[in-house]
Amino acid sequence: MKKTIKKLNFLLLIFCIPIASWAQTSVTGKIIDEKGEGVPFATVMEEGTTNGTTTDEVGNFEFNVSKLPTTIVGSYIGFKTKKQEITAATNIVMTLAQDSFGLDEIVVTGQGTKPRTILDSPVPVDNFGVKELTTSGKPTLDKMLMFKVPSFNSSNQAISDATAHYDPADLRGLGPSRTLVLVNGKRKNQSAQVYLNRTPGKGEVGVDLKSIPTAAIERVEVLRDGASAQYGSDAIGGVINMILKKNVEYTTVTATTGITSEGDGFTFGSDLNTAFNFGDGGYVNLTLGYYKQNTTNRAGTPGTNDPGAERPQEIQWQIDNPDLGMHVGQPAMEKTDIFVNMSHPLGEKGEFYTFHGYTTRTGQSFAYYRAPYWRRDVADAGFLTSPEDFVGYQPTFEAKINDHINVMGVKYDLGENWNADASATYGANSVSYTVNNSVNRDYLADNGTSPTTFHPGGYRLQNMIGNFNVGGSLVENVNVGMGLEYKKEYFDAFEGDPFSYYKGGSDSFAGVKPAEAGSWDRSNFAAFALVDYDVSDALLLGAAARYEDYSDFGDNFSFKVNGRFKLGEKGAVRASYSTGFRAPTLHQRYLTNSQYIIIAGISEPFLQGTLANDNPAVQALGVKSLFAETSRNLSAGVTYKFSNNFYGSIDFYQIEVDDRVLLSSQIGSDGDDETRNPVEQILDDNNVRALQFFVNAGNTTTTGADIVLNYKNYSGGFGASFAANFNNTEIDAITTPAALAENGYNIFAREEKALIEDARPKYKLILGLNKELNKWNIALNNTVFGSVTIRHPEASPQGIDQELPARLITDFVLTYNFTDKLSITGVANNLFDVYPELTDPNTFTSEAGARFPHSSEVQQQGLLGANFRVGLNYQF
Repeated sequence: MKKTIKKLNFLLLIFCIPIASWAQTSVTGKIIDEKGEGVPFATVMEEGTTNGTTTDEVGNFEFNVSKLPTTIVGSYIGFKTKKQEITAATNIVMTLAQDSFGLDEIVVTGQGTKPRTILDSPVPVDNFGVKELTTSGKPTLDKMLMFKVPSFNSSNQAISDATAHYDPADLRGLGPSRTLVLVNGKRKNQSAQVYLNRTPGKGEVGVDLKSIPTAAIERVEVLRDGASAQYGSDAIGGVINMILKKNVEYTTVTATTGITSEGDGFTFGSDLNTAFNFGDGGYVNLTLGYYKQNTTNRAGTPGTNDPGAERPQEIQWQIDNPDLGMHVGQPAMEKTDIFVNMSHPLGEKGEFYTFHGYTTRTGQSFAYYRAPYWRRDVADAGFLTSPEDFVGYQPTFEAKINDHINVMGVKYDLGENWNADASATYGANSVSYTVNNSVNRDYLADNGTSPTTFHPGGYRLQNMIGNFNVGGSLVENVNVGMGLEYKKEYFDAFEGDPFSYYKGGSDSFAGVKPAEAGSWDRSNFAAFALVDYDVSDALLLGAAARYEDYSDFGDNFSFKVNGRFKLGEKGAVRASYSTGFRAPTLHQRYLTNSQYIIIAGISEPFLQGTLANDNPAVQALGVKSLFAETSRNLSAGVTYKFSNNFYGSIDFYQIEVDDRVLLSSQIGSDGDDETRNPVEQILDDNNVRALQFFVNAGNTTTTGADIVLNYKNYSGGFGASFAANFNNTEIDAITTPAALAENGYNIFAREEKALIEDARPKYKLILGLNKELNKWNIALNNTVFGSVTIRHPEASPQGIDQELPARLITDFVLTYNFTDKLSITGVANNLFDVYPELTDPNTFTSEAGARFPHSSEVQQQGLLGANFRVGLNYQF
């Protein structure tokens, strides 16, 4: 093995950096590791020249340099490269630190009072460098995480209004609202959009992960444990912390382009990351990004099987358009990013830091095609075409989304191992809508004409956060931290144009009405404390407590206790128990809107209203004002380093969530005066045919296990990783308000329950293999998405439930390095063009009309199919 390593390093030296024969000064020394032992066959060279050599079997070296003083560079496989300035020619000693791998990596997320290695951590944390994330071959950060983190899921939702432009993402199947996202340890603002359609995450609000460019990120830490006592609301399922790049050595430029095997979905992306010095000892890291994608279409082909066509042009249209005009797939998108991360010393003990991110993007998705036999009123009006030529129309749903985060703060060393951190954060996300190729049918009937372009309004969410943290050593082996936080949130609903909400509103998406527009805000104050006690070198005990007081619903107290016991120097067992909470979002408290949706078995769109939780009509049904969800999180696991190249871990967890905020099923009235019950009377009094509302009604239990195995052969350039998540969520109880229960209403139908219990894979397995071979880097990733289940609607008891079996997705990534600064990468994602199983028509879901061959209500790997990309990466 030593001879092989020596040969590899010597060949590298001869091929890339031949020794110059004209150097004049001979230098001698030794390269050692952190234990003081000599590093054999390491490479040592003079910076900026071709002068160099390799060390002998005990780490000694001798070679010629061009001058003194000068800088030499030492490197060896498995160690971090080090530069060292020398002024003398003899007795040079250079210490190389082993390149951190796996359990030796330092992480900060969820560590309480100070950073720790993954081995020393009392809670499970994954650490993904940006290079590792990009080996997934995926174009955006949310998809990279989906194919690297087994318990993380994110997939595009076709024909789901604004949700199509915000891919709902979550950890452990707990919904987007229960995953906290941080950037450099600071809370990232949520999106302005509530996911209202029947997709995973329905009724919830998540963070817009598309707003964080991968090129700006150094690494991503994923805390797989409840952390409300440390971070506050939303951290029930876990925490994702994006660490931004700092003072990088090189400017990096990348450009990628791709297309699917179907010839659609063209993509192009380009980004630049660079850094430069700022003032005396400061730096500025700058990222610029651009990304564009075209639509894909994976619609079914019902053809003439779709009932209703009678007129000649309707029959001919079905023959000419077997897909009935549908577009089912990813939306078009174009986005630009700019991220700036800055730091500057303040004297000898302080540091000023600030980072700013701004993303703007536009997107276009499609609504259901309005078949000509669905819109005979528009045909007979002769508005778009003559009645005999009318073939329907397909509205497009277009969104413009802006997202930004701004953080400024100061860190200061207080002496005696104490430090302080004060910061201010402002974040915002806004979305505005445009509906094209549509009609307001009521306005057309009343006026003989209608606009075809509408501006239905939009939403904006803002937050401002102030933090002050202080921490240090109280006594030997006891570290404490404490802090205060104040947060102010604002939610705005912007009125649409009058044509968009006239009577029934624009077809496919009715505008925000004047009564639905408004501005709302709330504030909350938090105080928290942490303590870690290293009882011995092996035993660590920790605790955290947090008190929060919200202006709109009251207060909450959460706590956490954890412990870790090391099994020698190579392993550890760990466990934690915590309580947590999630505050209902301002959207869930105050959102009111109405829109047309498609109901299974009914060709005509159906008017539904989503009324605010504190609306008098909702309150009259016995629905209480929203309050915080609470949770109990228990986890335990073991991690072990079998060798310097191989480690693994397994962690078990159980998460119980009480009073979970749900978006109810539709509660409707049939309009029949003779059979009207008290609930229908309330609806009729409010001029609503059907409504849904947010309510604290669900108790759920989530159980599962995470398995991680990683291997890295430094000398052979080979790496392998295996990660798995097994996860199951069950609804323990649904609490129905008394007025609804007394009249026999089910506020959460079985198809809604399926979005919580069955819409995400029950397990996910990820096997990654990579190999460095001369100038080639090869990565082969295999991901198994476990089964999901389509449940038939409660209104169709004759229907069947369909379990969609597991699917294996294979991704292949091949990189050729022309030089150490220039490379080209080819990617084949979903190499074997795998799709979920076709939906059985007997499920009687909205897919049964064959417009959706694959379910839009449950998700595995998505509906993109095989796709291919090629990219260039250049550093200078």
